[in-house]
This record gives sequence, structure tokens and C-alpha cells, in this order.
Amino acid sequence: MTDSVFERGRAAVRRVDVQNYAGIVSKISGGILSVDGLPDTTRLGDQVEVVTDSARIKAEVIGLETDVRLMTDGPTRGVKLGDTVIHRGKSHFRPDASWIGRVIDPDGKPLDGRPLLDGLRTATLDRNPPDAYARRPLGARVPTGLAVFDTMLPIVRGQRIGLFAGSGVGKSTLIANLARGMAADVIVIAMVGERGREVREFVENVLGPEGLSRSVVVAATSDQSANMRRRCALSATAVAEHFRALGQQVLLFVDSVSRFAEAHREIAAASGEASNLRGFPASTAASIARLCERAGPGPANEGDITAIYSVLVAGSDMEEPVADMLRGVLDGHVILSRDIAERGRFPAIDVLRSVSRALPAAANEAENALIKEARSLMAAYEQSELMIQSGLYSAGSDPQIDKAIKLRNGLEQFLSYPSVGIGTAFADLRRTLEGRST
Repeated sequence: MTDSVFERGRAAVRRVDVQNYAGIVSKISGGILSVDGLPDTTRLGDQVEVVTDSARIKAEVIGLETDVRLMTDGPTRGVKLGDTVIHRGKSHFRPDASWIGRVIDPDGKPLDGRPLLDGLRTATLDRNPPDAYARRPLGARVPTGLAVFDTMLPIVRGQRIGLFAGSGVGKSTLIANLARGMAADVIVIAMVGERGREVREFVENVLGPEGLSRSVVVAATSDQSANMRRRCALSATAVAEHFRALGQQVLLFVDSVSRFAEAHREIAAASGEASNLRGFPASTAASIARLCERAGPGPANEGDITAIYSVLVAGSDMEEPVADMLRGVLDGHVILSRDIAERGRFPAIDVLRSVSRALPAAANEAENALIKEARSLMAAYEQSELMIQSGLYSAGSDPQIDKAIKLRNGLEQFLSYPSVGIGTAFADLRRTLEGRST
């Protein structure tokens, strides 16, 4: 351990900048600064520092024309024409095993008030996804601690699924339950644009000590710049990639892709890109796809990143742009229903509208038969619910509907069960479909 600390110290000394290029602020327009004098080697995404009379403000290069355009990471109050701008180059982000159990910002700085050591290896925030042909296939099923996922909506190693929900239907609680219950070596949670008061509340009360003990939480609050909010998802993915490269099984949560897309829209608009897709620029789809493609199975000798991406959908509109973009690149989607939440069933998953593309391969023939029967009964009840509730359905008219009515309460209870294992969960489902109590 001592050698490791000394090696990190030596690496930190070697990284000290001994020469920096500087420019000056030539134009200020809202949160966008134009700079003259930076070197021709300046690239999009490079980090710079604006030196004012009272502070140093970090910024990122978002445009390159005759001058260089920057978006600052903080308010531009106090910036004036002629202020010095120091070129820092690429963002330095070095994940390490000591980050497990910690809460950090998108730049790898601690938010929990304790010192944090950098690792020895630099991670690229906007890294290319693994080569498609070099990737291994999806792996085995992952126990989740929840019966609905252990049976009807299985999650397998390296799978990427979307969690679509409106506000107040239990999304954060479900994420915390999965973080505590899913089998993984390391969990990485990106809290993108979260309300400031809820970061600590989520970590201490919702995630809890058990969940945090194997997690790295990366947080950027809603008051922070678009750069920081966008970088939050990229940094969390880079942390997950670091542990995957070590051969570990990683569980990645990004909450939420909606706020990542909104941050991308702000940056794209500031750089001059037109918004033509219901308020989003054309580059949003590619940005979301690139983020998601970085997760999944790694090449040979690496681990997997099993990823869950949440999307805020207003009024359960699954056709809104971000939901539509994300659904097209993932291996399944889970929809949380406000109607189900209001009748008191949690997690409030609408099973009939949710899909796991790991099926049917993730289950054997007998398990697939149980899943098919359960979904068929739930669909029969839903299609006839208006007649049943209004008293227009006569018992004996349809054996399938009769069975669906009989098993309705049992299936509803099953969908909220905790699970102690995949085999046990399927045994409980079988007993439920046979009309026996579990």
C-alpha cells in the first residue's frame, strides 16, 4: 500500500504543468466566452481556466472558428474583457479502487469531505466504445433481489436497459433496491442534474451504507453548468470502464439520460447547432447512442458493464424524443406506471409494456412457459378490465378471463415480492399460477 501511495505521488509530480499557453477573453455573450491567442493545437473538449480578479473559473472548449469559444463550469460574473485564459488540455480523470464507497464530482474531486487519491491510469471521458466484433456475447442472468426481474424481466450480464418513469413513481427507490440487491463487484451511480438536497439524502437514506460500501457515486447537481451535468454521465461511464478493464462485473446506473440530453442541448445550442427535433439538436441521438454503446460486455479478458439508464417521461409519453432515442439502442426497457403506483404496488412496473430482450435465451423452456402464461393472464385481465369492474362480465363466459380474475391478486402480490434467488422466484411464480399461496 505504501509503495502504491508513493507511486501515485510520483505520478502526480510528473503531471505538474511546467508550461502553459494562454489567451485573453475577447468577447462575453451570456455564459459563452470568446478567446484569442490560444494555440492552434487546442481541441474541442479541452479544459481551460479563466483567471479573473477574484477567482479562477474552469471552462471547456465548445467551438473553434477564428477564435475559441468556451462554456464555463460556473457563473461568468466577474469576467471581463482581457482576462487571461490558461490552456490546460485534456481533462485528467484517474479512477481508482479507493473510490469505492465515495461520492465524487465529474472531475474526480470528493464531495463527501474526505481526501481522495487519484489512480495511476488516466481515463478518457469520451472514449470510443469497444470494437463491435471483439465484444463477448451477453452473459448469465444476474440475481436482482426482486421477483419481477428474476422471472419476467430478466437482466443478464452486459445487458443495457432503460427505466422509463414520470416523477414520484418510485424510480429512485427502485434504483437503490437494485443497487443493494444485484450481484456485481462494483456499482457506479451517475446522479445527473439531481436536486442538491437529494444527493446526500439518496446516498445516506435511500442507497444506505450497504449499497454505498460497493459503489462509486458521481454527482452533478441541477444548479451546475451544462458542462458538469453532461460530464457526470461521461465520468461515471469512465469509472465503470476502468473496473471492467480489470475483469470485474460492473453495474452502472445513469439517472437520468433526460438531463444528460438537456445538458447536451444547451452546449450544442451555445456552439451554434440548430434544434430541429422537438427542441433537441440532431446530434443528441448520436450522443446518447455513443454513451450507451460504451457499456455492455467487454472484449476477452475483461468484465462486463450491466447498465440501467433512467428517462423522465412526462405523462408517460414514450414517444418523446429522448425516450424514443434511448429505446432504440438498448436491450430492453422497463416502464413505471403512475396508475400502478397510485394503487400501492411497488415497484410500479407495467410488465405488459416492458420488454427484456434477453428473453427467450435467458430462460429455459419451462421458465419461458411460466413467463408466457403469466403475461397472457395479465393481458387477458387488462383487456377485459372495464367489463369486469363495471359488472358486465359473466363468470364462465371465457375460461382464460375466469382464471385471470382468480389469479389477479396473487400475480399483483408476486410482482412486489423480494427474491432470494432466481430458482426460488420461478418456484413462487409457479405456485402463484397454480393458485397456491406463496
